[in-house]
Amino acid sequence: MKLYMAVAIGLVGGLLLGLVAALTQSPLLLGLAEGIEPIGTAFVSLLKMVVIPLVAAVIFVGVASLGDLKRLGQIGVLTLLFFAATSAIGVLLGMGVMQLMLPLANEAAAQAVASGPPEPHTPPGLVDFLLSLIPENPFRAAADGALLPLIVFTVLFAAATGALAERERDLLLTLGDAVTAALIKLVHWILWLAPIGVFALAAPVTARAGWAMLMSLGAFILAVLVGLTLLVAAVYLPAVRLLGGMPISTFLKAIVNPLIIAASTSSTAATVPAMLEAAHEELHLSRSVASFVIPLGAGIGRMGTALFQGAAVVFLAWLFGVPLPAASVSGAVMATFMVSFTVAGIPAGGVVSLAPALDTVGVPLDGLGIILGVDRIPDMARTTTNVAGILAAAVVMDRMFGGTDAVPSHG
Repeated sequence: MKLYMAVAIGLVGGLLLGLVAALTQSPLLLGLAEGIEPIGTAFVSLLKMVVIPLVAAVIFVGVASLGDLKRLGQIGVLTLLFFAATSAIGVLLGMGVMQLMLPLANEAAAQAVASGPPEPHTPPGLVDFLLSLIPENPFRAAADGALLPLIVFTVLFAAATGALAERERDLLLTLGDAVTAALIKLVHWILWLAPIGVFALAAPVTARAGWAMLMSLGAFILAVLVGLTLLVAAVYLPAVRLLGGMPISTFLKAIVNPLIIAASTSSTAATVPAMLEAAHEELHLSRSVASFVIPLGAGIGRMGTALFQGAAVVFLAWLFGVPLPAASVSGAVMATFMVSFTVAGIPAGGVVSLAPALDTVGVPLDGLGIILGVDRIPDMARTTTNVAGILAAAVVMDRMFGGTDAVPSHG
C-alpha cells in the first residue's frame, strides 16, 4: 500500500472516530479519542526533531550546488529571477486566496484546536526584524529553534562554498549530500508512522469540533486549488504568450504528458525526462536552453509549493488563533520564499519545510500533522503547477536566448 493511501486511511479513520464521538457523545469513544492524543503529539515531536537539520542541509546543498553565481551567466540569472518572482507571487497569492476562503471554514474548529488564548507573540519592528536575521551565534539560533536566522547563515555559507575552488567545494558538497541523504532516510522512516500519527491527531480534534473540522479542511484544500489555478492562468500563461511569444493553446497541448506524470508521481524530479521531451519534440525549444532551464527548475522551481505554504500559514494561524499583523506576514513571506527554493524531494516535503514560516509567526508546529493528513490532493496539484511553471520558464528563456551562447557550460 502506498504511503499516501495509508495516510489517507489514517486521516479518514481519525475523522470518523472523532465525528462519531462528537455526534453520539459516547464517554467510551470520547475517552478513546482523547486518550490517543499523546501518540499524535509524539509524531509531531518526531517531525520537529528533523526539521532544523533537514532544512539547513537541503538549503546548503541546493545553494552550494549552483557554484559561483558569477559563472551562471545571463540566462542563469534571469532564470533564477523568473523562479524567484513567480515564487514570491505564489506565496502572496496563496495567503490572499486563503484569507478570502476563511469564511467557508467553521469557527468551531479553531475553538476546538486552541486550548486557550494564544501565547503573546509581539512581532518586532522592521529594523529589529532585519537585525534579527543576522545570527550572532548560528548554533544558538539552531538550539533556540530560530529558523529564519539559521536559514540566512546557511544561505551565506552555501554561497561562499559555491565560490570555493573545485576540490574544497566538492568536499563540502559531498558531506552535505551525505548528511541530506541520511536525514531524508530518517524522514522516510518517520513518515511511515504518519498513518498512526495522523489518526491520533485527527480523532481528538474532530471529537471536539465535529463537522467544523471537516468543513475547515475542505476550505483549505479549495483555497489551495483555486490559488494554483490562478497562478497558472494569471501568471504562467500570460508569461508564455507575452514574454515567450507562444500561443497558449500550443503550450497547453504540448505539456499535457508532463502534467499527467507530475500529478501521478507528485515528483518534479521524476517528470524531468517528460519535460525535456516536451520541450524538444513538442515545443521545439533550443536544446541548450531547455537542458539548462529544466534541470535547474527541477531543483529549485517550487512555485506551486510556495503558494501552498502561503495558504497553510494563513489557515493554521487562523486555526490556532494566532493573529497575523503586517510584520508577521512579512516574516512569513520571507521564510516561505527562501525555503520554497530548496524543498526536499520527499513525500510531504512541502509540509515539513513549513516549519520556518510557522515559527516566524508563532504558530505551533502541531499544525504540520493536521496539514499532512490532507496533503495528497494539494501535493498532486502543486507538483503539476511546478512543472507548468518550469516549462513556462523554458519557453520564455528560449525566446530570449535560443540560438545564443548565453547558456553556461555544464562541464
